[in-house]
Amino acid sequence: MDFVQLQNGLVVPANSIAFAEPGTKRPDLSEIATTANGRDITRGYVEGNPILQQQDSILIGRGGGDYRIYEEIARDDQVKSVFEQRRLAVVSREYEVVPGDDDARAGEAAEFLQQQLTAVSWDRVTDKMLWGTFYGFAVGEPLWAVDGERVVMKAIKVRKQRRFAFGPDMSLRLKTMSHPFGEELPPRKFWSFSCGADNDDEPYGLGLAHWLYWPCFFKRNGIKFWLMFLEKFGQPTAMGTYPASAQQGERARLLAALQAISTDTGIIVPEGMQIELIEAARSGTADYTELYDRMNAAISKVILGHSGTSDSTPGRLGGEDQAGDVRLDIVKADADLVCESFNQTIALWLTEWNFGPDVAPPEVWRKVEEPEDLNSLAERDERLARVGYRPTLQRVTEVYGPDYELAPVAPQPPFGALPAEFAERDSKDAPTQLADNLEERAAETIGKMLEPVRRLVKSAGSLEEIRDGLATIYPDMNTASFAEILQEATAAAQLAGRFEVQSTIEEKPK
Repeated sequence: MDFVQLQNGLVVPANSIAFAEPGTKRPDLSEIATTANGRDITRGYVEGNPILQQQDSILIGRGGGDYRIYEEIARDDQVKSVFEQRRLAVVSREYEVVPGDDDARAGEAAEFLQQQLTAVSWDRVTDKMLWGTFYGFAVGEPLWAVDGERVVMKAIKVRKQRRFAFGPDMSLRLKTMSHPFGEELPPRKFWSFSCGADNDDEPYGLGLAHWLYWPCFFKRNGIKFWLMFLEKFGQPTAMGTYPASAQQGERARLLAALQAISTDTGIIVPEGMQIELIEAARSGTADYTELYDRMNAAISKVILGHSGTSDSTPGRLGGEDQAGDVRLDIVKADADLVCESFNQTIALWLTEWNFGPDVAPPEVWRKVEEPEDLNSLAERDERLARVGYRPTLQRVTEVYGPDYELAPVAPQPPFGALPAEFAERDSKDAPTQLADNLEERAAETIGKMLEPVRRLVKSAGSLEEIRDGLATIYPDMNTASFAEILQEATAAAQLAGRFEVQSTIEEKPK
């Protein structure tokens, strides 16, 4: 049942809105700008056509709507290299299954989904489904089975895109020999997603292949002309002459002799006719290599987001300094695309079938974020230790790993045996200890800074002379060391405050 929120904040069923608030018009709950029945003027209307036509101009204009034109692009060496790198950057990330909530049944559903992902080789499935970013959409078919009282997956088969089409209602349809326009598919049987399009009227999406077509086309033709250039100018062309009275058989024998020594690159001309080869004043090799390199850079830019070389460290998208940032953007988007569509379909179906519709379905996600720099964490902990704070063993285990234990502590004398200054120091609060620590660390530095002032005071004969001397020596005073100590003290104070607040929160009873 549909519900509508009234102006006074009351939420009521849509079919009773006319009676709930007099004078309020009932909203139109229908979809108006649909693609069915010829309402989409950008597609036209074909009577009785049960499928939508793609709107990819290159796919239609250059390939007649057949995705085999994009399969040819996937054969390019640069496309294969960088797109594989992009997919592996996603698959190499660990994944985790998160329960829908804290309920015990939700936790059981999460464990069950984890087992299913392991059984179907989730990394393999993810790698194949990521080809949806290349073609514009991807389709996977889970093969259901019954194991005891539960519905399980035997496998997830990723299908070829050109076997499918979409109906006017955006429903997925399978093309077969008996149903070339596509047959209707049963519910909860296929998992699909689309990407790349700039609107919701294009269920086919718009894949990377759309933008890769022309760079690959120019590169392929450039290589063809490059090979022709190498063949033409890489070896001399043999030439023979024959008299004007020579018969056809004689000409044929002369041509055969030339071909025997020149690998089909010989020519024959009548005696008295002159042919000259006009050589280019420049070297053509550099131009062909520049075209080749530029097209490869364009391919990398389309797939990776930048033109960095693919011949770099595995797991990094390209060799440029900015590759790390691009990697996080692209990898997270690709990972979320696959995981989100899976969570909304297969994960939801398995949960409802096996645990009931009232159980919050679990979700699978890739761990894309970079781990925190341990060196930075160690430096922070060291600064906190200087002012009397140390992390708990649980915190050390969470951050640095489980192979740590508390070091033995030397026995301390009784409290009464402590000197008075230490007893007094232990009773100080954190701000006082921070101030004392700053005073101790800065004592030597401040002393060096004030040494010229001391000498001036001792040697001056009057207050006016001290006043004028201070104005002279002040610009030459070196305050860099003191500024560094003060900066560290300020940072330590901030960290100590945050650590104390966090410790207070963690110690509160739950």
